[in-house]
Amino acid sequence: MPTFLDKHISLGEVKLKVSQLERSISFYEEVVGLKVLQHDAANGVVTFTADGKHTLLVLEEVPDAVVPQRRSYAGLYHFALLLPDRRSLSLALRNLIQSGIHIGQADHLVSEALYIADPDNNGIEIYADRPREEWKRDAGGNYVMASDPIAWESLLAESEGLEWSGLPQGTVIGHVHLHVGDLPVSKAFYTGKLGFDVVGDYAQMSAVFVSAGGYHHHLGLNIWAGVGAALPPANTVGLSYFTIVFPTSASREALLGHLQSEAVDVQALGSAFVVHDPSGIAIHLTVKAD
Repeated sequence: MPTFLDKHISLGEVKLKVSQLERSISFYEEVVGLKVLQHDAANGVVTFTADGKHTLLVLEEVPDAVVPQRRSYAGLYHFALLLPDRRSLSLALRNLIQSGIHIGQADHLVSEALYIADPDNNGIEIYADRPREEWKRDAGGNYVMASDPIAWESLLAESEGLEWSGLPQGTVIGHVHLHVGDLPVSKAFYTGKLGFDVVGDYAQMSAVFVSAGGYHHHLGLNIWAGVGAALPPANTVGLSYFTIVFPTSASREALLGHLQSEAVDVQALGSAFVVHDPSGIAIHLTVKAD
């Protein structure tokens, strides 16, 4: 992979805009299983955690919010919460069933995944990876993935007799899947500018998956909202930004130097640097906290 992107990057907090903060707080606590870390009621912002320390999700209530149909604009298709093991996924499934929410599901061969949507139609994947040694690549270097039915009874049996108490420590943002307006241009940006490797060029799906360090994907890019899809108006619910976390300041500086050489606009924002992809999606570049 290009030397300007550290192979040990991870994904950090995802920020979403929502229409009714209190409703969303209840959903993310009771249905998803995250815990409130900070609640700034005056500004309509709340942060969520799984371990009581690290922020995984930020929600902000926007005035006069518009909730669009899914696949209407560039932006979020789903963000994905990666659980540490299959038993944790089984417990999450039991809670989702009890909640009565509609659950999509897929065995992707590299992982097993559950799909839901929050009250504002923001897509959420909750998943657990299979051991990396079981992942397979085709002759073109693409990870072999599928959308087969999950072994439902087998998954539920993993947690029989156990009690769900929310998402466990070790839960992280595993990947983010984006609607973009131009797939070749976006692919060129995420590989040539940010330095990700293509690990899935799925022409039949109109999608490209990219990652660092050989992961099956940190980012999914698709044109399922239509070629030329643009960002929605500012008061529309959906993705505000996602975050790439660097292991050290030096590793972030290496990428920032490359972005400068490529004439990519970078703006400082507090402890983060912000870039925008060709669809206008905001990406925060941060350094791992101690």
